Amino acid sequence: MTRHTLNWMGLFAAVALALPGVASAHHAMEKDGMWVDHNGMTLYTFDKDAGGKSMCNGDCASNWPPLMVKDGEKAEGKWTQIKRDDGSMQWAYDGKPLYTFVKDKKAGETTGDGMKDVWHVAKP
Repeated sequence: MTRHTLNWMGLFAAVALALPGVASAHHAMEKDGMWVDHNGMTLYTFDKDAGGKSMCNGDCASNWPPLMVKDGEKAEGKWTQIKRDDGSMQWAYDGKPLYTFVKDKKAGETTGDGMKDVWHVAKP
């Protein structure tokens, strides 16, 4: 192999290793102009959340599971971590806490978009 080919192979390997890390760092990635979790499930924002605080707890969180922070994950850029009422940590993007919706059964479904005029697909 030529030196040029080896350089390209190294670059492709670095990109391949870096991209999954970026997606898994927040358990979210952009797909079709919206944020989805690592399973491809649509992420949502809730209009009643304010000031970097989640207002969706109890039964609400059962229907709209928060996108939880896992040990060792770090916030960066517009990605932040907020403390929930129970003390657990949730991901937020651009100050808005993120959730999935229990009625979305397959990756890419958006059945929660516009629900009660307060739930919206999260977009970058």
